[in-house]
Amino acid sequence: MNVMTREALPPEAAASSWIAALGEVLEQGDAAAAARLFLPEGHWRDILAFDWTIATVSGAPDIEARLRRTLPAARPAGLRLAPGRTAPRQVSRVGREVVECFLAFETAAGTAEGVARLVPDEGGPGGLRAWILATTLQGLRGHADLSQRQQAAEKDYSRDFGGPNWADKRAEARAYADRDPAVIVIGAGQAGLGIAARLGALGVDTLVIDREARVGDNWRRRYHSLTLHNEVHVNHMPYMPFPPTWPVFIPKDMLANWLEAYVEALELNVWTSTELASGRWDAAARQWEVVLRRVDGGERIMRPRHLVFATGVSGIPIMPDLPGLGDFRGTVMHSGAYTDGAAWKGQPAIVLGTGNSGHDVAQDLHASGARVSMIQRSPTHIVSVQEAQRVYSTYAEGLPTGDCDLLATALPYPELKRAYQMMTATSKEIDRPLLQRLEARGFRLSDGIEGCGFQLLYLQRGGGYYFNVGCSDLIADGKIGLVQWDEVDRFVAEGLRLKDGRVVPASLLVMATGYRNQQEVARRALGDAIADRIGPVWGFDEGGELRNMWRPTPQPGLWFTAGSLAQCRIFSKFLALQIKAREVGLVE
Repeated sequence: MNVMTREALPPEAAASSWIAALGEVLEQGDAAAAARLFLPEGHWRDILAFDWTIATVSGAPDIEARLRRTLPAARPAGLRLAPGRTAPRQVSRVGREVVECFLAFETAAGTAEGVARLVPDEGGPGGLRAWILATTLQGLRGHADLSQRQQAAEKDYSRDFGGPNWADKRAEARAYADRDPAVIVIGAGQAGLGIAARLGALGVDTLVIDREARVGDNWRRRYHSLTLHNEVHVNHMPYMPFPPTWPVFIPKDMLANWLEAYVEALELNVWTSTELASGRWDAAARQWEVVLRRVDGGERIMRPRHLVFATGVSGIPIMPDLPGLGDFRGTVMHSGAYTDGAAWKGQPAIVLGTGNSGHDVAQDLHASGARVSMIQRSPTHIVSVQEAQRVYSTYAEGLPTGDCDLLATALPYPELKRAYQMMTATSKEIDRPLLQRLEARGFRLSDGIEGCGFQLLYLQRGGGYYFNVGCSDLIADGKIGLVQWDEVDRFVAEGLRLKDGRVVPASLLVMATGYRNQQEVARRALGDAIADRIGPVWGFDEGGELRNMWRPTPQPGLWFTAGSLAQCRIFSKFLALQIKAREVGLVE
């Protein structure tokens, strides 16, 4: 392990020396010299700053090769410590002592910022070499977003008496009576509204559509007791952070109402009760032709240049065809349709699935007086909700949210896995008493993919874990029943028959069985050819980036955004910059 010594330069002086050396060789176009400023096993993650891709390269030879390829067009200049950002400091990251600093520079395309994590090396400038460098495009030259240009113009000092007021202009903008938007976003949850806000700030005409009757209904209509499982300070939305008076864990209806207010405050154009019925790509015109269907049966044909699917990781529910399910006389629903357990008081219920939704539904049913059993189909990662916050620990260091967001981009996939493995091992030890009780009850536990806990399960599969807020204790205490899938024979009229002949009675079956990949959401509206062309959406590709997320897909004009509120906030900026760059001709 590299250890900082007392003789080392102060962090700011050492970081400044390294940044000056890197800036000099980058402006000279000397890729080999720049690569020598990295450790042999160093990493560089670039998000749009050096070319219009999101990519990570590891090892000095590959860093040199990528720099050699991208430097002539990128023309980075003015590399310096980022003004207004947190000063260089010594911190521990993934078990390694580093000098962590924020940097800023300009490129041919615009302004850029980044993060360097530097470790001691006697041969490096300032006694440092780079373990990790992240570079991100932050703005386009000549196209600053509205949040950066709030000075009054001459027209702002006059008033248009007798003319249309703000409300009139908003109504006209929303109606799209005589124009089509440049972008249509499908889905008005946090992902869709976040990208719409970013695009609006860049002056890109954007319409958001959602099949729900009200903005926020995607949260409002979920089960009664739902709250977010990560803390409020991680979850702010672009341009409009949550009030400091809010609870640590946001209730679903509070978030739903905020999304509705967000639309008005950010002047977003949203059509509710509207779905994407069909769409086709016109290659000659480089635009889509889509049919939007309103709840009243009316249709509107529009021709946007971009479609952004923001339907989330939770799209089309998976409802497996279980043995004997047709004979079951009880009620069957997906967990996405479950609201509360009041109607099932005193009745037997079965929940199929042991992820977050399955546990929360089971606990809600139990609290409502139902007699609940859960069916476990595969091992599940369990972590207390307190320990689950460990992965967001950077946001608890007292830095501004924008700085934390930039730090979050600066952990390439190989090191991200190591970080998750370390945090998972620590959390497992702290949660050990509960985990031992669960195992004693026959609950099958998992440490997640490659021991990475819940985060990699979420990023790869979108499920397979539970943040314990009490249901695990109920299972361990025997207050909620547990059945393993390999014990099951089939469903019968009165419930679930096991292979030993016993019947677990049920009036209700809730399938907490997940959702189909977003590729299938696109298939439903755009057809097999396009869906097959883009391939799976979400989950890591061979380069350690999420497949087809926040970057061009193999289908021109088609984009995807999804994820947690933090992911949507961070990566909506980069997605919006890519679309804006195409709108103004910076990118083909």
